[in-house]
Amino acid sequence: MIIGTIVEYIDQHKIFSAVVLQEKKGKLKLLNENNREVNFSEKRLSHTSQVCLDTTASRDSMVQNLKNLTQHRIKLAQTIDIKELWEILHEEAEEIDISAMTCFCFDPPLTSDHEAAVIRAFLKDRLYFKFNRMMFRPYTPEQIKGKKRQAKEAEKKEILIKNGLEWILSLINNKNEGSSKVDNKTINILKNYFLFGTDSNTSHIAKAIIKQSPLNSVEQLFPLFVKSGVWNINENIDILAMQIPTTFSRDVLNQEDNLITSPINFLDDPKRKDLTDIPLITIDGQSTLDFDDAISLEKTDTGYTLGIHIIDVDAYIQSGDIIDLSARERASSIYMPDDKIPMLPSKLSEDLCSLKENEIRPGISTIIRMNRFFEIQDYEIVPSIIKVHTQMSYAEANLLNGKNDPITSLYKIATLLRDKRLKAGAIQITLPEVNIWLEENGEIGYAKIDRENPSRMLVSEMMIYANSLMAEFISYHKIPAVFRSQAAPKQRIFNGIETSLIKNFMQRKQLSRAIISTRPEMHSGLGVKAYVTATSPIRRYHDLLTQRQIKSVFGYYKPYSKNELDNILQSISIAVASTGRVQFGRKRYWILKYLESVKGKEFETMVIDKYRDFYTVLIKEFMLEAKLPASGLKFSNGDIVRATIQHADARRDQLSLFV
Repeated sequence: MIIGTIVEYIDQHKIFSAVVLQEKKGKLKLLNENNREVNFSEKRLSHTSQVCLDTTASRDSMVQNLKNLTQHRIKLAQTIDIKELWEILHEEAEEIDISAMTCFCFDPPLTSDHEAAVIRAFLKDRLYFKFNRMMFRPYTPEQIKGKKRQAKEAEKKEILIKNGLEWILSLINNKNEGSSKVDNKTINILKNYFLFGTDSNTSHIAKAIIKQSPLNSVEQLFPLFVKSGVWNINENIDILAMQIPTTFSRDVLNQEDNLITSPINFLDDPKRKDLTDIPLITIDGQSTLDFDDAISLEKTDTGYTLGIHIIDVDAYIQSGDIIDLSARERASSIYMPDDKIPMLPSKLSEDLCSLKENEIRPGISTIIRMNRFFEIQDYEIVPSIIKVHTQMSYAEANLLNGKNDPITSLYKIATLLRDKRLKAGAIQITLPEVNIWLEENGEIGYAKIDRENPSRMLVSEMMIYANSLMAEFISYHKIPAVFRSQAAPKQRIFNGIETSLIKNFMQRKQLSRAIISTRPEMHSGLGVKAYVTATSPIRRYHDLLTQRQIKSVFGYYKPYSKNELDNILQSISIAVASTGRVQFGRKRYWILKYLESVKGKEFETMVIDKYRDFYTVLIKEFMLEAKLPASGLKFSNGDIVRATIQHADARRDQLSLFV
């Protein structure tokens, strides 16, 4: 290329005029209109002029000439009406070279400036022609519509990015919490990216906002959401990320009101057995509001009659109605230290469908006849009319054990039922449970509960027994149901009841995974031939399904088919899994929140697993697993270690211990 040739190149989407100062094997040294020397490849030039500058002239003179040339070409480009050209040329749809296009744009005589002006004009407005390698091809009308849509979307994106950046900067620079104005659309884009990551449809916009902001990661958005009042400091992110519904629709609430004001008349149901004279007892936690099971024990001439009674939720909620579909969407109630999300609206779960003291309710009752030695003679399952005579807490029931019937006798029966299961191969994991709650003043309370205390063991065994009998009943009638099964453990660490923490942890790791299906199979962990869950229809949709299958035996309606049950189970599987994750995660969150406040405090831990770089230990006071660095330490499983809280961060799910 001749030294002094005037050329143009594109940098950062802008065209620059320049003069060639040196050339070597296609590599050019240029002086541009801004008085800067740049190195450029000849292949990357957007235009080469036939005009040359005198490179022996002063540098200032050459720069001024380039500036004048640029202004001249800009003015020429502004005279080109690209839309008008497209209207003339688009029907032919043929490629047009730079020389021909220059002729379409200007009258002779033509110069390099006219040609360069064409390039400038078409690079500025790319809507109507595809421009590549000095060739122009007009877009079709459909393509132009698409490009206009894209341009509009790009413009919207830029506005959202600008708004998002301004919002972040205003919060970072503003010390007054909540004073920054919130743009809901922009906030939702950032919230969705925080919750769903790249699965969010607008993640590309959120990424662009964060990239242009002072933030280094998406996690740094959380304190900004809190500062602006979008979320609170203890926001339950799992509920939002799993999109778990926390409120009921107006239609559901209207139907709830209809049921309350015009309750179902079950008293005249000829299929129901009136058991209201039998004194039923509920035994639950002190804060329980939804009572779905009760127990009774009567002395007879030949022994005893044991009753396990479940509220008949199906009497109020019909399969496929609006409340039923809402319950199916949730699949389960969710219980957390700071909140409760019920499967059914509260007027049903805590009132109409709850076994409240002295209220007559429809039920499904399992009646077991025993001799005076508590040996089981036979049983029947019947739709019933029931009334709870006494409601007591676990603590109250414990006080009565050994001093009062029927609690004392019920405990003896529960002990015999457990012994029978253990002889059948049941594996009894006896790990304590920790309850976490928030006091009215916001303080975190906790208590370790022995699940093997008499009243809890009593209720647990009665419900296991009732569920196993209902599974047997359904199997006998050859009806599909939501059966739970479990294969034998990979290894049996102990038989019977074992109180050692480490042995219980070791045994739990050896348990086979529980399976849900529509066919009855052995539940090895419980030591029963078949098992369903039917004793908590207020709280679990599986139990409501089982209740309906039982009632179908009595001719209330046609039972669900296997395919129908399979489809329902598939549709609620994600919701069921989410319930477990949310409950576990929220409990862990509040334990870690408590540990944040006791940094430096020492706790007793037990080693439950060993890895190359760390130990897994159990903080016994909270039954919480944590990692302990292994550097310089030699422990065995079961060793008791005093460990100190070094760092805890509930929001980031972080916990560090040191010995």
